[in-house]
Parts: sequence; C-alpha cells; structure tokens
Amino acid sequence: MLLSNRTTNKRQNSTRIQEKVLLVANTGWYLYNFRLPLLQALRERGAQVVVVSPWDKYAEKLQAEGFWWIDLDLERRSTNPFMELYTIFRLVLIYLVEKPDIVHHFTIKCVLYGTFAAKLSGIKSTVNAITGLGYIFINKSLKAKLIRFLTKPMYYIALNTKNSKVIFQNFDDLSLLVREGLADPQKSVLIRSSGVDSQRFKLNLSPENVEESTVLLASRIVGDKGIYEYIEAAKWLKAQGYNARFKLAGALYPGNPTAISQEKIADWESKGIVEWLGHVDNIEDVIAEADIVVLPSHGGEGVPKILLEASAMGKPLVATDVPGCRDVIDVGINGFLVPPKEFESLAEALETLINDGELRLKMGCLGREKVIREFNVKDIVKQTIEVYAQMGIFNNSSSVISNASSLSTAV
Repeated sequence: MLLSNRTTNKRQNSTRIQEKVLLVANTGWYLYNFRLPLLQALRERGAQVVVVSPWDKYAEKLQAEGFWWIDLDLERRSTNPFMELYTIFRLVLIYLVEKPDIVHHFTIKCVLYGTFAAKLSGIKSTVNAITGLGYIFINKSLKAKLIRFLTKPMYYIALNTKNSKVIFQNFDDLSLLVREGLADPQKSVLIRSSGVDSQRFKLNLSPENVEESTVLLASRIVGDKGIYEYIEAAKWLKAQGYNARFKLAGALYPGNPTAISQEKIADWESKGIVEWLGHVDNIEDVIAEADIVVLPSHGGEGVPKILLEASAMGKPLVATDVPGCRDVIDVGINGFLVPPKEFESLAEALETLINDGELRLKMGCLGREKVIREFNVKDIVKQTIEVYAQMGIFNNSSSVISNASSLSTAV
C-alpha cells in the first residue's frame, strides 16, 4: 500500500490551493525537531505540505500538527542493493502519486536517492540540503575512503541535476564539494543552520557560583561525536579534584561504524564518570540544568543544533575547531574551540570555565546575542522559502539569497 495506514492521516485540503511542497528526511524526528517552523510557514502561505519519512513517534506528532505524512521504508545503514533499489522505487511511486511542484530532500541518503527518484518521475524542481558531510568525508579509515570513492559519482549527479538548488549549512562544506567538482557554485546556496527558536530556548543563565558544575554533551552516541574524548576529559578533571557532573544525552546509534555500545556506557556509569540520560524529548530542560555545553565532534557537522540551542539559553560552549562548530563559536566570546581528538585541550577549556563563573555568565549572554542575530529561525525559514522562489515557487517572494557563484573564486 503506497500511503501509510498506521494512523488516521488527513490532508489539510482536499482541493489544491497553490503549490505542493514535498519534504523527505530519514526520520520523522528530524522533520519535527529541525523543520517544523518551515512546514508551518509553507502552510501559512497556502501550500499543500507533504512529509515523507520512515515511521517513528514523531510521524504521529507531524500528523497531529495537521501535515500529510507518508511512510518511507529506509534503512539508514543498509548496504543491501535490493533494499536500496526498493527505496528509490518507493520514492518514485510517491512522487508519481503526489505530483509535487517541488521536493526538498534532507540528509544524504534522501538527497542521493530522492534526486534519482525525482528525475525518474519527472519532478521539475528539487532542493537538496547538505546538513553535514558525515562519516564518509571525515573518517580516514579504508572503508570510509572506499565508500567515498564509490559514492562520488552519485553526489555529482544529485548535486548537479537540472533545475535544482543545493543548500549548505557552512562554507567549509560548500568549498570542499566545489573543489572536489561535486557541487556547482551556480546551484549552491549558503543558509547557516536550520535556525533556533529563541522563544522556546529562553535565556537561563547558570549561577555564577555553583558548588558542583554540570557539563553536558548531547548528541548521537557515536565515537565521531567525540564521546571518548569527553570521557577522558571527565576522568582527568575528576582526578584533579574538580567537583563536576558530566552528563551524556542521546540515543544509541547501532549500525553506525563508530557506534558506542550500551555496555560501554554502563561501564562508564558504574565508575562514576558520566550520567547517561538516553534520548531526551525536551532538550531545553536538560540544557537548563547545565553550566557548560560541549560538542567535541571529529567533524562532518552542518551547524550543530545543540550548540545553537545551548547558546540561545545562555550557556558557554566548548567544541572542536571543525566546520559547523566554528560557525557558532567566537573564541573567547561565547566559548572555546579546541583541536579535535585531543582530550587534554578539551579538559583545559572545561577547567577554565569551571573555575570562572563570571566568564561563564559573560559568554552565555554574548552567545545568546549572537544566536538571535545570526541564527534566528524566522530568518532561516525566510531564506529557505526564497530559494523556492528562485525556482518559481511562491513567485511573490522577493529573493535576497545569493547563490554561491560569487564565492567560487574563494573555493
């Protein structure tokens, strides 16, 4: 059956009002937590909005918001060629039935497969969002290099299809793919992040003087997020006698090449190194309890949402000096950047903030100012809709987004 019957799914309108926009991601969680303001803004403009993702509890939330949701069988870590071909076939059927005016793909597998499906089904306008380059571009293992070599032709086709735009979240990713010959600067647009809602993530400064500092790392539980370095930094600081709690929030990610097992986390907890909170729905509640938020990522980020959310709430940041993280942090102003894979540098930056409550407060206030100024979700949504306008959707929008052709000399 093409359309899911897991729950009652009502279309917002039975007759076509204006353009139909179809958005595809590898999880309902991503669409709900990262793109709900965009979906709402599209609907307010009179568009029919269709969302496509694998089933998860956030698909129900999207339907509760009134959006038409379609189930997509997609195994994010599958290497079975028959399953991958089936996913493309499934997308072709969805596109043929829905006949959208434009499709917007998020996350790399949806970008690659969705673009092929769009070409096969005659979709006229395609937007592909590169939300981070991920494992195959940052990992130096032989396996990652082989996957990168094999998928480069797919990237080239997906990012250079006729009547398409590619949205990058940071200039480093855009520059890399242009240098590699995979992205056309004429088709590329820079929109920094998916934005942050400063009304939801309200200012919540930590006290200047605390008996026990709380440090938070919130991410997928994989090695590429720097979790091992975080643990080593926590061990070092505790050995130095610092009274601090180290929290880890996020879901296990089995199948990822650098996935960390539940047994390993249980071992860390049993030794009193870290507290694992698991998956958290209301991340703002967890951020509110933190004094410092860290992300020691090895790279592959777009613009990390957790850093934006924490900064919006007035928390000082420590992250690695990699693309995406460096877009959020102005060193010495709202946080610190440290070299990736060096737990000593991470520990030193945390030590500085643990020791200096006045600095934490100052950085927290300046961080919120930066987020509101540069990453306001309303501005990001407006910029995204203006990309649609460049492609003939919502023609009444006045475009202020420039493509990356003017940047081509720099890359």
